[in-house]
Amino acid sequence: MSAASRHDRPPPRTGTGEREVLTGFLDYLRESVISKLEGAPKEHLRTPGVASGTNLLGLIAHLTRVERHVFLGEETGDWAATFHADPDRTAEEVLQGYRDAVTAANAAIAACTDLGRPAHDGRRGRTAPSMRWALAHMIEETGRHAGHLDILRERIDGRTGR
Repeated sequence: MSAASRHDRPPPRTGTGEREVLTGFLDYLRESVISKLEGAPKEHLRTPGVASGTNLLGLIAHLTRVERHVFLGEETGDWAATFHADPDRTAEEVLQGYRDAVTAANAAIAACTDLGRPAHDGRRGRTAPSMRWALAHMIEETGRHAGHLDILRERIDGRTGR
């Protein structure tokens, strides 16, 4: 692989506190996810890259729902459907939806003064997970799908890296 096709950014140097480490890595992964779509040929954004039907915009749509579910407590009825971007929305609108979800999630994270407290008010009478758990889960979820995006993008045009 040529150095020109690889665009790696090293992991972030965060503060020493738990919140700074967790939010630093989550934001790093969020930026990595968005960067996977930069410069991607428009005709490939919704094209399934693997037999399961997974595609670039579908993964962004899914991550948008997960951010809103985990940090804001929004219900999601059909998780499988979240892997499909609304065909009536442009790629820019799907990406903006993700950015908006991240902004709202970051506001909820910033408002939480104790990572041991619930991430949101709960749903259906159930207690929400702690903000600590929510941050760790979103790092795992975003990292997992960033890897999927890496593979899909490499299959499209050979671009790799974070």
